[in-house]
Amino acid sequence: MSRPRNRWLLPVSLLLALLLALLPLPAVLQPLRPYWLALVVAYWVIEAPETAGLGFAFCIGIVADLMFGSLLGEQALRLTIMAFILQRFRARMRFFPLSQQALVIGALLLNDRIIGTVVHRVLGEPVLPWEYWWAPLLGMLLWPPLFVLMDALRQGRRG
Repeated sequence: MSRPRNRWLLPVSLLLALLLALLPLPAVLQPLRPYWLALVVAYWVIEAPETAGLGFAFCIGIVADLMFGSLLGEQALRLTIMAFILQRFRARMRFFPLSQQALVIGALLLNDRIIGTVVHRVLGEPVLPWEYWWAPLLGMLLWPPLFVLMDALRQGRRG
């Protein structure tokens, strides 16, 4: 259970994820940009299910769609699907070691790319080049340190 003094962590982590997604990167690094928002939403769905659920994921996705100027509802759909899968397997996933959790997150981020590609193909929109398929791997590698950092902040641990 989170302490009242750490209530700032959820909104700040979401704001930081949105800002990291908007941060300009060189063209060479752009395909490697992890889906920060999905990583942060995944953390909250796993660790604070009473606060972060499907409605939470949908609303954050709509905000992201509006901020990024993307197809309205696309990120909301992608984040809601991810949150649904995480909610379904949350009880099991919490007992996985971080390395196995990272594999699950990697699979979810890959699934996210597939859903985005299907949505774009159905609507006749351009799809991302193949280089962008490396980002889920980077997100998978970032999951353990992100999880440990967020958990330490949420529980108020130091060092």
